[in-house]
Amino acid sequence: MATRIEDAPKVGMVSLGCPKALVDSERILTRLRADGYAMSPDYAGADVVLVNTCGFLDSAKEESLQAIGEAIAENGRVIVTGCMGEDAEAIRAAHPQVLAVTGAHQYEQVVEAVHEAAPPARGPFVDLIPQPDIKLTPRHYGYIKISEGCNHSCAFCIIPQLRGKLASRRVDAVLREAEKLVAAGTKELLVISQDTSAYGVDIRHESRDWKGREVRAHMTDLARELGSLRTADGVPPWIRLHYVYPYPHVDAVIPLMAEGLVTPYLDIPFQHAARSVLKAMKRPANEAKVLERLKGWREICPDLTVRSSFVVGFPGETEDDFKYLLDWLEEAQLDRVGGFRFEPVEGAQANDLPDPVPEAVKEERYARLMEVTERISAAKLQAKVGKTLPVIVDEVGEPDEDGDIGATARSQADAPEIDGAVYLRNVAETLAAGDIIDVTVEDADAHDLYGVPAD
Repeated sequence: MATRIEDAPKVGMVSLGCPKALVDSERILTRLRADGYAMSPDYAGADVVLVNTCGFLDSAKEESLQAIGEAIAENGRVIVTGCMGEDAEAIRAAHPQVLAVTGAHQYEQVVEAVHEAAPPARGPFVDLIPQPDIKLTPRHYGYIKISEGCNHSCAFCIIPQLRGKLASRRVDAVLREAEKLVAAGTKELLVISQDTSAYGVDIRHESRDWKGREVRAHMTDLARELGSLRTADGVPPWIRLHYVYPYPHVDAVIPLMAEGLVTPYLDIPFQHAARSVLKAMKRPANEAKVLERLKGWREICPDLTVRSSFVVGFPGETEDDFKYLLDWLEEAQLDRVGGFRFEPVEGAQANDLPDPVPEAVKEERYARLMEVTERISAAKLQAKVGKTLPVIVDEVGEPDEDGDIGATARSQADAPEIDGAVYLRNVAETLAAGDIIDVTVEDADAHDLYGVPAD
C-alpha cells in the first residue's frame, strides 16, 4: 500500500524595515522549510502569516500595526515578530487576535509559534531531502549579516534595547555563508550589521581557521577575504559595506577598494556635522577630521562613493547648527545622502531633551537639505557622462515597438533599494539579471544615469 505524504502547511511572510530584518525573515523561512513547511505568495493560500515588524520610529510602528491589521483581515491567523515585537502589549492592544508575538531575531520562539499554529506535516521521506536557504532578494545579490546589536548609546536610537549589545558572528561562519551564496550565483554581497566597523570587538577579534589560514573577526580581514571569493566564471563578486562607523581602522579598507577587492562604496551614518548637535545625539564630534579623511580616502581611491544620512530638527538644533551642516556638506561633497526629520521614539533619551524644533521648521530645513544634496548629486552624476562604467543588471525589459530592449542596472555607486539606477537602452536580447557589463553613460539627472552597453 502506497504511503501518502501529507500536504505541507503553508506560511506567508510580510517583511518590513531594514535589510537586517530581511535577513531575519530569510533565516526564519529557511528554518520553517527545513521543518516541512511550504511558502505561500499570498494571504489566501497561507495557513499562517508571519509579520516581521519594524519598531525603530513611531511611523514605522504605525506601518507595522497596519500590516498586522491587513494580514488579520485577509487571513486571520497571524504571528508577529521583529523589532516591534518587543512591545507586545501595544501590538495586542491594537490587534488582540494575533496568535503570538516574539521579538527581534528570536528564531526559535517564532518557529515554535508556527509549529503550534500550523503543525508541520512529517512524512517518512521529507527530512531526507536537503533544503537550500531561502533568499528574499533576487539571485544575483544578497545580504550578509555579520553581527547583531550595537554598543552605542545614541540619544535618538533604541536599537540596543531592541536587539541588545554587539554580538559578532564567527568569521568562518560568515565566510562560509558568503561562499555558498557566491557558488549559488550571487554576484554582489552586501555586508550589513548595526555597526560594521565594530565587527569582532565583543569577541576580541578572535581568529578562526579558514582555508588553512587564520583569519580574524575584524572588518578589514573580513573584507579582504570576501574580496578573494570568485564566482563560477572566476569573477570577483562586488563586496558592498554598509553601516560603517568612521573608526580609524576604516582607513585600511580604502586600499582594498583601490585594488579592486572591495567595491569602492562606504555607507557611513554621519547623522549631523555641528558639534553641539552631535554632542546632544551622543555621537562622535570630529567633523573636521572626517573631512580630512574623506580627502585622503579619495586620493587613494578616486572612484570611492560615500553615502550617508542626516537628521534635521533634532532637539536644540539652531539655525546656525543647520547652516553649519549645509556648509559641511558643500565641502564634504558626499555622493549619496538621505535626509530624515527628527521623530521621537518611545524609550529614546532624546525625548527628554529641551528646545524641540517646531514641525514647520523641520520641514523647511529638510527641504533645504534635499536641495543642497540633490544639486551636489546632480553635478557628480553629470561628471560621469561620457565615461564607461561596470554595472550589474537588475531587470531586463520587453522589446518596444521598434524592437529596442531596455534594462535597469546599478553601478558600483548604487546599492539596491536605497540609491539610484542606471537605465540602459538597446541592450542585447541575451542580457539577463545578474549580468555585469560595461556601459557608456550618455546622460544623467539628480539621481540616476542613462546609458548604452559599451562597444
